[in-house]
Amino acid sequence: MDNIVGTRSRLVWAVNLCALALVVLWTFPTFGLLVSSFRDRDQISASGWWKAMFPSEASVQYRAPGPDTAVLKDGLFVIEGNIFEGGAGKVSAFGTSIREPGAHAVGSSVVTKDNETVTVARNGDFTITSSTAMDGNRGMRIFATTVTPARFTFENYGRVLGAEGLGRAFLNTMTVSIPATVIPILVAAFAAYALAWMEFPGRALIVALVVGLLVVPLQLALIPLLKLHNEIGIGKSYIGIWLAHTGFGLPLAIYLLRNYMVGLPREIIESARVDGATDFQIFLKIILPLSFPALASFAIFQFLWTWNDLLVALVFLGNSADQLVMTGQLKNLMGSRGGDWEILATSAFVTIAVPLVVFFAMQKYLVRGLLAGSVK
Repeated sequence: MDNIVGTRSRLVWAVNLCALALVVLWTFPTFGLLVSSFRDRDQISASGWWKAMFPSEASVQYRAPGPDTAVLKDGLFVIEGNIFEGGAGKVSAFGTSIREPGAHAVGSSVVTKDNETVTVARNGDFTITSSTAMDGNRGMRIFATTVTPARFTFENYGRVLGAEGLGRAFLNTMTVSIPATVIPILVAAFAAYALAWMEFPGRALIVALVVGLLVVPLQLALIPLLKLHNEIGIGKSYIGIWLAHTGFGLPLAIYLLRNYMVGLPREIIESARVDGATDFQIFLKIILPLSFPALASFAIFQFLWTWNDLLVALVFLGNSADQLVMTGQLKNLMGSRGGDWEILATSAFVTIAVPLVVFFAMQKYLVRGLLAGSVK
């Protein structure tokens, strides 16, 4: 029944479902990063991105102004302020100790061990009063359980995109990614055609070798390849990293393109040979146009890998200010920011923004390539 004209085989449906699952799995966390990149630190720490549209509850710690800011009112030393510092939010409970951050209801007056009276209102306004001059150099810590409304901001993008050196890192990434995507495609297309349609001794052995190289970790070749580059004078240069990415990407490229090309109609190629076409003419005028879905599929995989790469870039290009790629620059930015999760989310999304556009622009070719390569 699977071979009836007009019906699809179960394998086609299975590949369609698998491709759809891959797209969803890749898009879902990316959308989460996009949402998180517009949230502030407190909201990211308090709730997941799927709760971004709802108010969030969090425990906050606020340091009141120092005793030197107290003013004398009606015989009392008074310090006033707002724990939200002018922002929106509501306080559901407060405390003066980290052990009991929500021990007291809003509006109640609490006397501390220093005989200071603290009152916190629901809108975040607080008042600290004392009958005597307040001692110490630092202000009191106020702990509060707050409910803040959903809020979105572009401040994270301003901090990330305005970081020093990011523009240069973007150009470095483009300089690495584009040639490192084009060169393997050119080399692999010729190799895949030869392995698919040209008869020569050892062809099966070469195919087996290519398949074997797919499972070899690239980390095994980093140091030997870097030594070779240094010996021939291309170490820490764009040529070196282009060749490194080409070597690491060729096994997958040849395997993917060869499996696609071997499934093309033999009659078309044999007819071209009968008409006197050379192998190069067949490759250029027949094979390449018919293999565009497979070429686009590999281009997507290779571009995503080179764009998001950090290890190969650090080894073969360097980590100086004029050599860093975007992933390296954003890594340094995160290192200087500590635990700023909103900067982490924004940096991650900025890193994958361009591949995201490329992926959605060419995903139909990716699906077509996967379908044709699997079914045939």
